[in-house]
Amino acid sequence: SQELDIMRSKAEAEGKAFTYNHQSRMSLNNSLTIEKEETQKRISSSSNWVIRYKMPHDKIIKMADLIRGDIEVDSSTLDDKVLWKAADGLPTYHLANVVDDKLMEITDVIRGEEWLPSLPLHYMLYESLGWNNLRPSFAHLSLLLKPDGKGKLSKRDGDRLGFPVFPLEWKNDKGEVSKGYREEGYYPEAFVNMLAFMGWNPGTEQEVFSLEELAKAFSLERVIHSGAKFNAEKAKWYNQEYLRMKPTSQLAGEFTPILNSKGIYKDQEYISKAIELIRDRISFVNEIWPLSNYLFEAPEVFDQKVKAKFWKGDIPATIARVKEMLSDIKEFTKEEIEEQLPLFIKSNDLPMGAVMNSLRLLLVGESKGPGVADIMALIGKEETLARLGKEI
Repeated sequence: SQELDIMRSKAEAEGKAFTYNHQSRMSLNNSLTIEKEETQKRISSSSNWVIRYKMPHDKIIKMADLIRGDIEVDSSTLDDKVLWKAADGLPTYHLANVVDDKLMEITDVIRGEEWLPSLPLHYMLYESLGWNNLRPSFAHLSLLLKPDGKGKLSKRDGDRLGFPVFPLEWKNDKGEVSKGYREEGYYPEAFVNMLAFMGWNPGTEQEVFSLEELAKAFSLERVIHSGAKFNAEKAKWYNQEYLRMKPTSQLAGEFTPILNSKGIYKDQEYISKAIELIRDRISFVNEIWPLSNYLFEAPEVFDQKVKAKFWKGDIPATIARVKEMLSDIKEFTKEEIEEQLPLFIKSNDLPMGAVMNSLRLLLVGESKGPGVADIMALIGKEETLARLGKEI
């Protein structure tokens, strides 16, 4: 260790980088330059020793990568990597990785491109251990990049820009929590679909695949060499597409626990009808409540800007007249309301915009939402009249 420190300092002073390789190994104290007895003595008396791989200096290492094709590296450019440290009695990653993959009969190794420089050593380890015929196929994936394409995507980027970078929620030793795609409401198949398209495409216009379709279409040979920019909006789009393909009854079943947690209990038919009114606006099941809460309970807070704009003059009295008209409708259906309400407004020469916006304000609490007739028909006549009679 001290000898290596001296060599590193000397190389640094000369403006060079010290490398433990075929050029330097014979000028250092190691099992190649000292007697066998002395080597055994040093091993017995100290734990400050390591085992290195003796990289040949005259070999062209020919390798194959499923993504990058054929690769050749001159072994003389490589260093003698440490394979074992006596200090902790453990192998380093390189040796452990190769042995573990062999024992587990791994056939394909798919990893990030940061491991590409280690591929020559791993090839040589398989050869040296007599496992050439057991060597797996390798594929080195390009990195996922920040949304602007400038650098590798990191946890910090996700925290800063508000999107997850982990499949599952993750908590560190300090108790800090990082978002997970599962906890944020992403469907597993949407997450896999999104991830597959980060650097791969099927060569067609199709973007949304079932897991079965994706398994058949995917091939490492079509994965690009360059890094792929992460697009948080595209990730949401994938989830929305999968959500749209699911029957409303399934979404109702997934949403019911959220509803029950708020002390609200409705039958599945009602919940399904409520979701139908807003499903085009949602990308996640957890967005159903904020977009549909007024369909399950009367609003307590009203948009003051909408109120100031429309709830003035004769409008309160006009809404009272509309309420009376609605109370006379026997078949309180969407179709009947859509027919009777506009007819009443026009025949009484009432301001259509002010009346409809005021009705929506009383029903929803704001000016956004599904059609007024849709809302009234779903919540029912009794609840509609109760909301229209509320003081705001």
